[in-house]
Amino acid sequence: MRESKPKLSNKLSLSTLIFLALGLTLGLGNAMAEDYPTAKVNTTGLAVTDTTVTVGILHSATGTMAISETGSIQAEKMAIAQINAAGGVLGRKIEVIQEDGASDWPTFAEKSKKLLENDKVAAVMGCWTSASRKAVLPVFEKDNGLLFYPTFYEGLEQSKNVFYTGQEATQQILAGLDWITKEKKAKTFYLIGSDYIWPRTSMKIARKHIEQYLKGKVVGEEYVALGDTQFGSVINKIKLKKPDIIYAAVVGGSNVAWFKQLNAAGLNAKKQTMLTISVTEDEVLGIGGENLEGFYSAMKYFQSLKNPNNEAFVAEFKKNYGDTAVIGDVTQAAYLGPWLWKAGVEKAGSFDVDKVVAALPGYEFKAAPEGYVKVDPNHHLWSKLRIGQWRKDGQADVVYESELIAPDPFPKGYQ
Repeated sequence: MRESKPKLSNKLSLSTLIFLALGLTLGLGNAMAEDYPTAKVNTTGLAVTDTTVTVGILHSATGTMAISETGSIQAEKMAIAQINAAGGVLGRKIEVIQEDGASDWPTFAEKSKKLLENDKVAAVMGCWTSASRKAVLPVFEKDNGLLFYPTFYEGLEQSKNVFYTGQEATQQILAGLDWITKEKKAKTFYLIGSDYIWPRTSMKIARKHIEQYLKGKVVGEEYVALGDTQFGSVINKIKLKKPDIIYAAVVGGSNVAWFKQLNAAGLNAKKQTMLTISVTEDEVLGIGGENLEGFYSAMKYFQSLKNPNNEAFVAEFKKNYGDTAVIGDVTQAAYLGPWLWKAGVEKAGSFDVDKVVAALPGYEFKAAPEGYVKVDPNHHLWSKLRIGQWRKDGQADVVYESELIAPDPFPKGYQ
């Protein structure tokens, strides 16, 4: 788990000024609390006063998923600090209640219920795995809460109460498989993932795409328990099958053992091509760049992206969390959550969930570190696929970038 040493400042930094300036050009402005009386902007009993509004952060700060989720916590807190430094939301400073899902899905459900029913938070930034999202979804729908979910996921879901700031399957899985098949003239694939809903559903979609649309062959499919560190048997099977591509969705702490054992077995990028949909800079920090140098990840964001938004974002993140801090795909998508919520609230002129939900579709956010994104009526974001090839230093060279891809969480033929 990466150690967090936040030094969040209340002063307006360069990146905060950039984001605020872009917000002003998009019509957000700096709302004053006196222009938005609490009785009018909070008609449903949320934790809103004349001076403050409370939101929740719900991620795994402990357990096997902490290696992946720590960055999301950091990014969300940084975004909130920047928003507060720029005047808050409708003239109110954001206060945070943070809860630990502890890599345990029932705990996520319990903590979400506390945040919504006891703490009356106006929104929650949280979850990472699909299992945790599925666990909290009934609570958010029952209590009419608002969740900003940052992780790339399998799709096949759309909820009034959730905005999905990561990619769904058509934007990541299908587009990534299309690229690697063409680039490597691949015919055979070996699928491996952790054993829960996201990897299993993702591999079901991947298999269908490989076999029916790419006319390839799946020569093996394996799942390992979340947190498992024994991959010797799977590696032996891969050696026997000799696939053109390993397609991987191993998550959390298991990734460290998976890549180290692959490297020890001689299955490095010089001998084997791999495309993973679950490794970002956050995981590489624990894995070690030397253990996956040359392998590929399919994501919408890499820290190495060259654009003014991202350069300001990376500089601010490192200023707050140290020069050795890294930023992965989900970390960046988590950073979008508070900003999109602010946009929805100020466009609606209200903290009421139904009004914010109605206001956000169609919103264009030009200040995202990944570049331009737009909120679709299906509550997902228009975004690009990027393929990164990992370097020994733990950063990735972006070797492919798609056009903007419209989100389609229920693609025909894959359900």
